[in-house]
Amino acid sequence: MSKEKRVCVIGAGPSGMSVLYHFNKLKEQGKEIPDIVCFDKQSDWGGLWKYSWETGINQFGEPVHGSMYRGLWSNGPKEALEYPDYTFEDHFKKAIPSFQPREVLYDYLKGRWTKGNLRHWILFNHVVRQVTYDDDADDFLVVVKSLVEDKDLPVQKYDYLIVASGHFSVPSVPSFPGIGKFPGRVMHSHDFRNAYQFQGQTLLIVGSGSSAEDIAIHNLKCGAKKIICCYKTTPMGLKWPPEITERPLLTKIEGKTVHFEDGTTADVDAIILCTGYLFHFPFLEERLRLKTKNILYPAGMYKNVLWTEAGNNKLFYIGMQNQYYTFTMFDAQAKWTVNCITGELKLPDKEATRKDIEKWIAKMNKLKDSHDDVNFQTEYVVDIAKNANYGYDLDSSQQLHDWQHHRHEDILTYRDRSHASKFTGKQAPIHHTTFMKALDDSMVTFLNPPNPEIVLAEDYKGDSYLGETLNAPRTIEL
Repeated sequence: MSKEKRVCVIGAGPSGMSVLYHFNKLKEQGKEIPDIVCFDKQSDWGGLWKYSWETGINQFGEPVHGSMYRGLWSNGPKEALEYPDYTFEDHFKKAIPSFQPREVLYDYLKGRWTKGNLRHWILFNHVVRQVTYDDDADDFLVVVKSLVEDKDLPVQKYDYLIVASGHFSVPSVPSFPGIGKFPGRVMHSHDFRNAYQFQGQTLLIVGSGSSAEDIAIHNLKCGAKKIICCYKTTPMGLKWPPEITERPLLTKIEGKTVHFEDGTTADVDAIILCTGYLFHFPFLEERLRLKTKNILYPAGMYKNVLWTEAGNNKLFYIGMQNQYYTFTMFDAQAKWTVNCITGELKLPDKEATRKDIEKWIAKMNKLKDSHDDVNFQTEYVVDIAKNANYGYDLDSSQQLHDWQHHRHEDILTYRDRSHASKFTGKQAPIHHTTFMKALDDSMVTFLNPPNPEIVLAEDYKGDSYLGETLNAPRTIEL
């Protein structure tokens, strides 16, 4: 591989950072790697895990990337996203609970990236404005703006392009009759930051996905009086507490009164649109753009990573599917991409590539429920990890199926459950405070029991401590 090869990575969130991580591993092994530049329009790494109070437009006049809100906790067990070569115990030097607030997960991510010394490849506060592919020269022409300097930089040429900018930052915003005259607050979940503003209020949450579920619970936790979730096609089907109910989609709004498809009405104080996000890549020329909804296997993507419609097998997308797996899936995709670029992995011919894509899409179209979805994505993650010679078994289907079961058993307490690490074999301790009472989401409070009554983590047995139920008022020495 020629030293002149250049790679452009767009985005320094978990997906883009995994690309840098695996290039760096090759470098540490004394292997030749291309010249790499990673552009990120935010001021620091982390993607969506970098919290900002900002909404709308930032200080540079750019749309705010983050959709993170204060008080967010992981809605899946850490054991299903743990890096095999950098476990949570490696980072925190002790076992920690299976579900954590954002600050804890962000610290874990930064630990892996800092250990790898990856920061020197990244240009922060740089937004990619335009990318075109030159068929004759077989390279990508990239225009980047320095936000601090407020100027476009000279056009740069790259041999490979990796898009890792995510797909949960540009909101999909519907409209309903009367919503423009609604006297209360209306916002999309992208701009949701603080639930305490809705204490004592009745909320309408439009949507039936993960954001709707999580924001409903978080608002209840922080003091909302009543929450109505309305769905377009099917309800979430969870066992909600009395304060949270589901109804079919709203049809119109008159003053504070919302009308629903089933003929019922309700007066609400605020409306939060949890209506999803757009795959939005305005910086890419038309033929390079991935256009899809949030599904498990978008068309045109070999191994769910390589864009086959243009770019001569040199354009890659990381983390662009609907996700049950997250960090480990991105990591396997990144290693697969790195192997393609270095030549370690040889691509099949165009016909074999097409058939492989069709095979996966045909499987996806037969899926019936969320358990099928987990099995499908597990099969995919195992396949790409093997193809990339990843070196670890990433099958976390058992943890994910258990998590699904716990959610449907009790939506308010599934985060109080414990899972075992696939890579250390240790059962996670139970958090010292139940999720619905854990209002302080700081890392310091999460990692340190707040009172002297201590239960040792090694006393944990199954779903109880020495025969006592999990609901007993206990704290745990982590």
